[in-house]
Amino acid sequence: MTAAPAAAVSTAAADRASAADRLVWQMAREITDGATVATGVASPLAVLAIAVARATHAPRLTYLACVGALDPRVVRLHGSSEDLAYLDGRTADVSIPELFDHARRGRVDTVFFGAAEVDAAGRTNLSAAGSLRAPATKFPGVAGACSLRRWCKRPVLVVPRQTRRCLVPRVGVCSTVDDARRARLLTDLAVFSLGQGGAVLEAIAPHATGDLVSARTGFAFEAADTIEILADPPPDVLDTIRRLDPDRLRGELVGA
Repeated sequence: MTAAPAAAVSTAAADRASAADRLVWQMAREITDGATVATGVASPLAVLAIAVARATHAPRLTYLACVGALDPRVVRLHGSSEDLAYLDGRTADVSIPELFDHARRGRVDTVFFGAAEVDAAGRTNLSAAGSLRAPATKFPGVAGACSLRRWCKRPVLVVPRQTRRCLVPRVGVCSTVDDARRARLLTDLAVFSLGQGGAVLEAIAPHATGDLVSARTGFAFEAADTIEILADPPPDVLDTIRRLDPDRLRGELVGA
């Protein structure tokens, strides 16, 4: 058998979507054209997903950025979602109280929420490992997520690195919960539906297997009748992701 030229192998590898590219694209696809979306603190993947959605299938979205900007012009991903560069090109200033007021009035469609721990009921822990009274480890904190999750129309949970330490049988501290609705959980390996009645596995990444997903999931789950394979971003979308994140910050946040 003749080996492929090294240059061809290198080019093929460069054209291949990574787990980070796939997760960002999956997040972007949660945003519909014309939707109002918002980001909180520590949300670089969400900032990137919103910028990708605006550049591709959702040019009419409205973006409320926690840095205090309405519809800022995002031309490059920065390490902090509160980088002052995200004020550039804004059409108006938006204060944090105004952002919460818009959400409370039902004007915010989608917000992405991170979690140190999440369980099958959709409860998340952003507060501490162990207990609040005697925490083994303190996490960054809720920062308003408990309210925004209940008020926005379509909360989406995101765990960029799926492990049993993150997807747990029951969260140690319940920081956010929404008993009225089921929520989608996106990870580098899979998509779950969470809520009352437990977790349902809906899709897996092309590089994943059922055994791998089970090995990295601490809560019990059922499988949907049809398990989808998560699609790689199309070539033009992949180009957009790479243009917006030339420093590949997404790869530092997603996967192993």
